[in-house]
Amino acid sequence: MNTKLQSKGHFHFIGIGGIGMSAIAIALIKKGYSVSGSDLVKNKETQTLKELGAIIFDSQMKNNIDLVISKFQNQKINFVISSAIQEKNEELSYCKKNNFLIKHRSEILEMIMKSYISLSIAGSHGKTSTSTFLSTLLELCTHNSSSITGGIIPIYKSNAHIENTKFLVTEIDESDGTIINYNSDIGIINNIDFDHCDHYSDINAVLSSFKKFASNSKKLLINFDCKITRDNFNSNNQWSNKKINNIAYSIIPNVINKNNTIGEYYENGNFIDTLTIPVPGLHNLSNVTAAVAASRMIGVSFKEIKKNIKSLELPKKRFEFRGELNRRIIYDDYAHHPNEIKATISLARLFIEDKNKNNNNKQNGRLVAIFQPHRFTRVKEFINEFVRELAKADVIYLTTIFGAGEKNTDNINSRLIADLIYKKNKNIQYFKDNYEIKNKFFELTKENDFIVNMGAGDCHNLWSILNNNNIRND
Repeated sequence: MNTKLQSKGHFHFIGIGGIGMSAIAIALIKKGYSVSGSDLVKNKETQTLKELGAIIFDSQMKNNIDLVISKFQNQKINFVISSAIQEKNEELSYCKKNNFLIKHRSEILEMIMKSYISLSIAGSHGKTSTSTFLSTLLELCTHNSSSITGGIIPIYKSNAHIENTKFLVTEIDESDGTIINYNSDIGIINNIDFDHCDHYSDINAVLSSFKKFASNSKKLLINFDCKITRDNFNSNNQWSNKKINNIAYSIIPNVINKNNTIGEYYENGNFIDTLTIPVPGLHNLSNVTAAVAASRMIGVSFKEIKKNIKSLELPKKRFEFRGELNRRIIYDDYAHHPNEIKATISLARLFIEDKNKNNNNKQNGRLVAIFQPHRFTRVKEFINEFVRELAKADVIYLTTIFGAGEKNTDNINSRLIADLIYKKNKNIQYFKDNYEIKNKFFELTKENDFIVNMGAGDCHNLWSILNNNNIRND
């Protein structure tokens, strides 16, 4: 397959509205290429692309392909897909039938990376947060960095920021095995966990993909605190939040609260200074440490890092405060793997503990977890782990599994999880969707409740549903 970007090329994205696909499409437009795409869902990303000049179809029919070919007949046309696009998709089927040039999005991202010194973040958890922290630091410290990620970076208010810069931060997806397609100047591995059971058979298969990514990277930066990365990768560039000796970059926490984390920063075992990081949570401290370490690897001065670290913010949907309704606080989080739920609930407890200390009414708040499971294969593989972590909330509300295009061949459903949670925590209920939760919201919740709405599907529309119409507080 030809991997060279054409000097006069057009790119048509099938499923352009996805957070990863739209970022690459935006990057191509900023680099001077013409872009079109189709998606059944209208969102902020498709609107942004329209404003940038992309042609957007709100259907996915073969007629779209004919229109693109007729309009750009003097150009080489690349039809771009992600692994989420199914074979039965009418546009994709038509392209295959006519032997049109089809590329996976990973090929396009890899070609863009060739124009920069690339810093690529991979890992089972925390990729988007780490990409956001690193993008922010490099933007503020160097003013010479671009970014293509799978989340909205606050400093850019976008998932893509492309200029004629020296550095490029990219988020690398391992879910479909295409992680092996990338060649990075600095490859960063946050952690490795078994996930994406629809593609990988076991942890060894996951590990194999990461090893290929590592071998394709000129330099490798790994998380020493993750046992799998520690045991399987050799690199002089490691970070840790637990160990100082024989570690290149360490931040050892002294204070962790809902507002920030204060830690001692070390390089190669030598104390450098104390850092105040405006992002709470141990898992986020690891992500920040990775961003600091990567910045130091490309020569950013520690003085600049310390000055600008105060500007770090989490990306959208990563423990994002949505608002308050009648003294009920609501946060959104992307957690959809048991270990991510564990970290999110732990972080929520920090907030509740602080809130309870300052509660003059002496009425302690409850942790209410609303969770939309994501993918039938993931639920089947980790059902006991989901039960264990979700049961740690005070109250749990489950909604229907978001299949993400998977077929439910094993008749998996959220009621199975709810029944098992009930054995550990009786405060569990199942609801079809967020609209059912909305109708009983004030029956299900109390004043001072801390509500965390978790998942990777369409669950993050809860806040807009709650605010779309006046909900009764009888």
